Amino acid sequence: MLRRVLLSVLAVVAATALALGLPLGVVTWHLVGDRLDADLTARLESVDAALAADVSQAVDDRRLTLAVPAGGLLSVRRPGHAPIVLGDTGLVGGYTREVALTQGGTAELEVPMSELSAPRRSALLWVAGAVALSLLVGAAVAVVLARRLSSPLRSVADRAAALGAGDFRVASRRFGIAELDRVADVLDAAARDIAALLGRERDLAGDISHQLRTRLTGIRLLLEELDTVPSVRDDADSAAAVRAGLEQTDQLVAVVDALLAAARSRRAATVSAVDLGRETAALAAEWEPRLRRAGRALVVRCPSGAVAEATPMRLREALSSLLDNATRHGAGTVTLSARQDSGLVVLEVADEGAGIPEALVGHVFDRGVSTAASTGIGLGLARALVEADGGRLELRRRAPAVFAVFLPGRIPGPLTDGAPGELAGPVAVVPSPR
Repeated sequence: MLRRVLLSVLAVVAATALALGLPLGVVTWHLVGDRLDADLTARLESVDAALAADVSQAVDDRRLTLAVPAGGLLSVRRPGHAPIVLGDTGLVGGYTREVALTQGGTAELEVPMSELSAPRRSALLWVAGAVALSLLVGAAVAVVLARRLSSPLRSVADRAAALGAGDFRVASRRFGIAELDRVADVLDAAARDIAALLGRERDLAGDISHQLRTRLTGIRLLLEELDTVPSVRDDADSAAAVRAGLEQTDQLVAVVDALLAAARSRRAATVSAVDLGRETAALAAEWEPRLRRAGRALVVRCPSGAVAEATPMRLREALSSLLDNATRHGAGTVTLSARQDSGLVVLEVADEGAGIPEALVGHVFDRGVSTAASTGIGLGLARALVEADGGRLELRRRAPAVFAVFLPGRIPGPLTDGAPGELAGPVAVVPSPR
């Protein structure tokens, strides 16, 4: 993008410089010739005036010599008079200017061609220098403009790509360009809408699953109760109908489970092996400045080579929601750690705050539930994103709060499964200034 914008601006500047420089060069070329013609004509007119003023016809050569430039040759021819030749008699092939004398005859003044060619070269060099300077200025402006445009365009393109990959974070960066800022606003609005839609989809799927299972369980209990009634059990047709109802109920439960499993598998189609070291480093670079401004610290513990099966954008968004929750509602040092537990990779986000109120423990992932003036969407969305990749998100400790993300994966090395909160691997500490 930078190269295309730069070449486009340079092409416009070059075309403009040539469109102005070529005519200016032609005009300057003729202007130098006209100035030399005017100078020679003025000198010859002074010669004519000197000849006309000398009524004795005895011309003083010294007066005429003043009109001859250095290296020039003056030739005066009058009827009935001897020719007058003054100056460099060896001059051949110079630039000549001739005028008719008032008393008859002609006066011719010749100068070396260098008197014409040297000023023309100098003038053309000045024109070429002006064109080159305009090209340099245009190139500098093109570079500044290209960088000013290409960087925001790349940022907007990356934001759109991240949104398509499942990163629904709202970007606060604006560029001071009305059109690009408008696109960024639209992308942020789309991210919020998609995040809300994803949360509603998860809630709807959970509600439907719960209601279906509840109703099917009630039907099955009713059928099983009917099967114990003697009149029904003794009647072969009624007993067969009850058993058929039980079979249909079991098949319907299996269909519901299969549909939910298929939906989860489709959502997890983008799952791949994610380098947790790289992801946690990126999150540290993003969140450490925010915590530092609040006078707090971020600690990242992630064993080298740790890998989890997840969608990178979804995992990053889920962990960002947890870090944002710890930043907004927690206190003290925030810790992001990775460990192995029962064949799963566990990513924990903890802080040193007061934790979750007892009354909200069972509802902390519900939409609209918040301990402060926030939307209450972040934790619910984080759980939806983790579950979409086949993992789970849990509140492992109420106070201080510890949230844990469980994903399929592995951490190489001689590690043993640890209890909740146990941290393994190398430690990277990002402290805030005291």
